[in-house]
Amino acid sequence: MDTAVYELSKHPAYGTPIDGGEEPTENIWKKCAEEFENRWGFPNCIGSVDGKHVTIKRPNNSGSNYWCYLHKYSIVLMAIVGPDYKFICVDIGGFGKNSDEGIFETSNMGKRFEQNLMSVPAPRFLPGQNEICSYVLIGDKAFALKPYLMRPFPYKQTLTDVRKEKYNVRLCRARGVVENAFHILSQKWRIFYRPLETKVDTTILIVRTACVLHNFLRSKSGDDKYFQFLEPPEPVLEAFTDIANDPRRAARLAFSTRDKFVNYFNSDMPMPNI
Repeated sequence: MDTAVYELSKHPAYGTPIDGGEEPTENIWKKCAEEFENRWGFPNCIGSVDGKHVTIKRPNNSGSNYWCYLHKYSIVLMAIVGPDYKFICVDIGGFGKNSDEGIFETSNMGKRFEQNLMSVPAPRFLPGQNEICSYVLIGDKAFALKPYLMRPFPYKQTLTDVRKEKYNVRLCRARGVVENAFHILSQKWRIFYRPLETKVDTTILIVRTACVLHNFLRSKSGDDKYFQFLEPPEPVLEAFTDIANDPRRAARLAFSTRDKFVNYFNSDMPMPNI
């Protein structure tokens, strides 16, 4: 068992840890989108993305590369999580200093999405709508709006626009799977309650192995009843902290894609009960 976990954990960080490190296929993305629609009421969603700073001891001869905005040393765990709280893709080891530079875009995983190299399915009609819409990731306000990545509207805009507020509610509800996945990960592996005092390569191996075991245990338990009702948890651990916001402007196509979701969520399509 130890050997199998070690071998799995050595695969590329942008892979699917539990499936041997292979990148998701178009069919895997479609299955995720179907489950996000059925369980969380968000169609065309292929995953919820978020990143955490993993606090580490200062690496030797590292300069400021690992010094993050939180005034401590860290590497970045960037993850895409599916509707069942499993990690679909993880990208581990980014410099902590990248937090203010668009941390997703500078990750290997983000670059591959930007270059359209992640086998994302072709756009399709949203249910009951007459416009083609892209398959997307969903993230919080820390992420830049992209044609393939939806984020919430600023809070002030939702105060005067109920349509935007409804969109935010639906996005937040579906996006909670990634926060809960991090919460489950940290609760199961208490090593994350303190800064990791290992070499960077070893720290990456520890984090990746934890993701592998997380997926393995989720496959064995299959009990989501408790986590379906969880609100995104407050940070309670020392080794994990949130990434910083990215205020950059989004492209016109990204705004257009988000508007399609706004229209859908304000139609008569019901939200599934859980």
